[in-house]
Formats: sequence, C-alpha cells, structure tokens
Amino acid sequence: MLDIFEILSEYSYFGILLILIGVNASPILMPPSWIILTSFHLLDPTLNIVLLAMVGATGATLGRFILKKFSGYFRRFVGEEQKSNLDIIGNYLNKKKHGYLIASFLFAATPLPSNMLFITYGLMRAKSLGIYIGFWFGRTISYIIMIYFGNAVLTPILEIFEDRITGILLIDGVGIGMIILFASVNWTLLITKKKLKFMKPKLWRF
Repeated sequence: MLDIFEILSEYSYFGILLILIGVNASPILMPPSWIILTSFHLLDPTLNIVLLAMVGATGATLGRFILKKFSGYFRRFVGEEQKSNLDIIGNYLNKKKHGYLIASFLFAATPLPSNMLFITYGLMRAKSLGIYIGFWFGRTISYIIMIYFGNAVLTPILEIFEDRITGILLIDGVGIGMIILFASVNWTLLITKKKLKFMKPKLWRF
C-alpha cells in the first residue's frame, strides 16, 4: 500500500484523483476516503488542503457514480415488496424540490461511509443530477474539516491496513447492516402516516 501511495504521489493531484475513483467505485473493503486524503497530506504537507478536498470530492463522486450504476443491475434480485418500498422513497424525493440534492449533501457532510447511500440509490434507480451536486459539495466540506484536524492525530494509512483491518471490516459491516435496516423500514407508512414500522428484511428473491 505504501508503494502505491509513493507511485501515485508522483502524479500529485491527478494520482490522488485516480485512487479516490477506484476506492469509491468499490462497495466494500476500502478505507474511508478522508483517511486516504489525510494520509496523502501527511506524506506531502505542501498539498493545498482546499484543493486536495475538492480533488478528493471529485474522485469520490465519480467513483460513487460507478458504484450506483453497478448496484442498479442488482435490482432484479430485490424482493417485490422491497422494490415497492424503495420506489416510494424515490417518488417522495422526486416530489420535493431539490430533494436528492439536500439528502446527498446532508449525508456527505458527515464522515459516514457513503457506499450504502449509493448502493441504495442504485437499487432505487434514482436519476437526478442533484445526487452528485449535493454529494460533491458535502464531501468537499467534510474533507476540508477532516484533513485539517486529522493531520495531528491520524495514524498513517499503512498502519491501518497492517494493524486495523478489522476496523475496515467493521465499517463495512455497519454499512451493510444500515442498508438492510433502511430497506426494512415501511416507508409508505412512515411517509403517509408518520408511523415507524419494519418489514421482514427479505432483500433478495432467492
């Protein structure tokens, strides 16, 4: 992993863009993007934090676009009840002005892993430019904050991979669990009657 960082660091921001696209196109087993960006800044403190965050947000957005497209192919395996449930959410956001933009921005402005968000968007077959605009701006803001404050306390990414792979697996496990929880909410009842109820979490038609 250190060799990859050293090679890509020679290409400066373009190399960082490429690795962020690859990391965010993967649904699991990847470290959070802010950790990668902070690690690059530790390796080369001359990198401008704002520009680094913008490059990172661009790579993350392009990578999540690929993940969303890929996830959409798995909709055929989702149970009919869950399909209908996801469509309810999509229709609700479509009716709200800037619904997708606001939802993506609010989520991206936190350090939460966004793989679950775009897998869900893919299963919903969501189509809105606001998804990517909101996500880009939200991630830019969160990356600036995380890079700025992370420099003093972050363990280099090499140590994370060597000693804390269980942490990455835990993050992925939480993300998968949140997808299942999200798909199990009866969104029709929640949206129309403001009542929270869960359905049997049968996601796949197997």
